[in-house]
Amino acid sequence: MEESSEVVLYIYDLTQGMASMMSQMLLGRHIDGIWHTAVVVFGREYFFGSQGITSCLPGATVLGQPLKKEVIGRTFIPQPVFADYVRGLAESSFRGSRYNLLQHNCNTFSEDLCQFLCGIGIPKYILDLPQEFLSTPLGQTLGPLIASLGSGGDPTANFQHESDFLNGYSNGGGREPSPDLEQLNHQIEQARQQSQELTERRNKIRDKIDKKSKKKDKKSRKDRSSGESDQNSNGMSEAEAESMNGNGSVNGDSIPPEMLPSEKVLKEEEAERLAEEERKKNREQPIIFKEVDPKLELECLVNLVDGKLSEEEQVAVDELHQYLLLGEGAWALGDGFLVFVGRVFRDKSLSTEVRVHLLRALANAALKDDIILLLHQDRREHVLMNFAQDIDRHPPEEQQAIALFMCNLFENDNASEWLLYISEWAYNNQTISNIRATTKVAVHCLLATCPRLKEIGTALVYNLAAKEVKTVVFDDVAVEISMALLQFFNTDPTEEHLFRTMRSLAKFVLVSPDVPQFIQMIGPHPKTFRGKSERINDQIDQISKKVR
Repeated sequence: MEESSEVVLYIYDLTQGMASMMSQMLLGRHIDGIWHTAVVVFGREYFFGSQGITSCLPGATVLGQPLKKEVIGRTFIPQPVFADYVRGLAESSFRGSRYNLLQHNCNTFSEDLCQFLCGIGIPKYILDLPQEFLSTPLGQTLGPLIASLGSGGDPTANFQHESDFLNGYSNGGGREPSPDLEQLNHQIEQARQQSQELTERRNKIRDKIDKKSKKKDKKSRKDRSSGESDQNSNGMSEAEAESMNGNGSVNGDSIPPEMLPSEKVLKEEEAERLAEEERKKNREQPIIFKEVDPKLELECLVNLVDGKLSEEEQVAVDELHQYLLLGEGAWALGDGFLVFVGRVFRDKSLSTEVRVHLLRALANAALKDDIILLLHQDRREHVLMNFAQDIDRHPPEEQQAIALFMCNLFENDNASEWLLYISEWAYNNQTISNIRATTKVAVHCLLATCPRLKEIGTALVYNLAAKEVKTVVFDDVAVEISMALLQFFNTDPTEEHLFRTMRSLAKFVLVSPDVPQFIQMIGPHPKTFRGKSERINDQIDQISKKVR
């Protein structure tokens, strides 16, 4: 089992207790605090403000230590994948320009990160605070004004805006500000002045980086998007640098030392990258299909949906074009991309050909290292896996396309691990998970009469068995897959297909003690195939050690 990392939510009260004391008088109801949150993971604190996504050492912001820390859970997502994900957010839905005090703020960002890392959201009372405020008479009066306020300067400027929920209103109501309020406002003003100097330095660095980025070729951009770019001049990877503030404006000579990642974090990230490369080099190579021409699939898709897409859906098609043909990273696929995919899957007014060409384009995308970013975005709606779960209800052409996509996901370890996730959700009055949907697709294809589906099915089962044996994952499905393999043996398979499936069975007899018993009870016994080839004989010998 892969190592996990703790995910902690830092919760700050921007009013430092003033909300609890004064909210009843000002708003007509009690509010415990005006909450700012940040997510701490991999030794860094990440938060969102008007300058985009920023990170620092835990507790190193101008707010000091949080009011409380809440453990969200543990994540098994590797740090390089997380860095790529944050970078993608920084260039799409969480640009600084998209910051909105009431609707798209630091807490929205924390919710997104926690869902991505652990599949668990932040406390509801934090997310509900803006709506709770807007439901008050004062909130209904000032809500439109607050929503229209622009945010400028350093991300710490957001602390000023958010504290205005109460502090600004007390002054506006004609009351004399208390000494505590004056002291708090004075501290905030000092922080803003300090942050303004930092912003000016960042702007200079941004200009330098913009000039350098223009000189980079297509290959370097591709490497950068997959989190494998070279270290920059201050010893920090570009992916990590951009995850710090959302625009790449980082330089060791200009940013205060406390904002730089620790040597430990950098070493851990480099060690993880090297370990991933070593695992990929030494692993058993999966069976994948590279014959898909992404340009052809996209051209056919565009022609078939011409005049049938909304403006947002057309943007999603353009994003797919950037990802597949222009060398952009998975961050190019915005928040609306999976919404577009879901619409294509569900809308029966669109032809089968539309779904086939979209799925085949995704099958090509599945070969990319950073496809995991798109997969993790689907952890909420399960658009891809719900469609795969219904494989037996789709036309044969769609069955082949979704199976091809899933088979190609085994090209990269992170994506193949995603196929094996055991977290469950409800769908069509049944409880399913990634591993159950993957198993259903593999078994369905393996036992299909269509030769193409059989070909993909044997590859899927082979790829599943080639994964590192994890009893917690396969114990529940090993018997189901093995019974399908026994049925498959009765279909007079080719030598290649027989080798793939016999090798798979040799792995599954090691996972579940029930599998050898089923082989003895149901048959055929693998030894009846002895003599087909030497490599098949080797697999039969392995199985025979468990099956007498």
